[in-house]
Amino acid sequence: MWNASPLTYLTLIAALALSIFPIYWMIIVATRTNSVVADVPPPLLPGGHGADNVGRLFDNPEAYFAKGLLNSALASAAVTVSTVFFASLAGFAFAKLRFRGKNGLLLTIIATMMIPVQMGIIPLYMIMVKLGWQNHLQAVIVPFLVTGFGVFMMRQYADQAVPDELIEAARVDGCTTFGIYWRVVLPALRPAAGVLGLFTFMQTWNEFMWPLAVLNPDNPTVQLSINNLANAYFKDYTLMFAGTSVAILPLLVVFIIFGRQIIGGIMEGAVKA
Repeated sequence: MWNASPLTYLTLIAALALSIFPIYWMIIVATRTNSVVADVPPPLLPGGHGADNVGRLFDNPEAYFAKGLLNSALASAAVTVSTVFFASLAGFAFAKLRFRGKNGLLLTIIATMMIPVQMGIIPLYMIMVKLGWQNHLQAVIVPFLVTGFGVFMMRQYADQAVPDELIEAARVDGCTTFGIYWRVVLPALRPAAGVLGLFTFMQTWNEFMWPLAVLNPDNPTVQLSINNLANAYFKDYTLMFAGTSVAILPLLVVFIIFGRQIIGGIMEGAVKA
């Protein structure tokens, strides 16, 4: 086993400190008043205004912060569950089933990953208007129920993680195709599904551009709520930092709970490769 040198540890500690300090400083300012924002050196200890700032945040009539948190939670959960289900189902089909046009469909899915997201905003917005979904939460959820990246990722993992002999044995036992997916393939795909689910949840939670285009300020996601605070005539930095601190809490909780799963999935994929 290779032993790391003290210089390696110092480098890692320095990188960790540089990564964490901006977040730590943001949380510290969220517990203080605006007078400390430009202080040099910056404050390093919490103040006594954290509860007051959070209370002002939820009481702010322009932010709709509680509604933004709820909308983001609903959208992120729905998109994550749907993406993991459909991507794993399609990945299993592309990896282990034989059907006409499989390679052409897979190439089409891969081609969708090459198109910049910005190019699809205008036609997608026009579709939402035609459907009457403008300023409705389904406009943030439905277009992202499955992604080409998710399908491709699950296809690559299923191709390596699920032996053909296991599928044939399940078929001999009388399992249907969906039964094979549910009872045999999905448990084998759990590490990759955990990684995909975490990435999808974080991406949906942090999405800003599309909700800004399709939702109104009175029905925001959490990122739009923070943006509403930033657009005020007087920028209350403690309020903005308090909103950002509250907004990252769900992501931290999800990562702490499922962090071992995402690291295990990445490492298992590296070993398989």
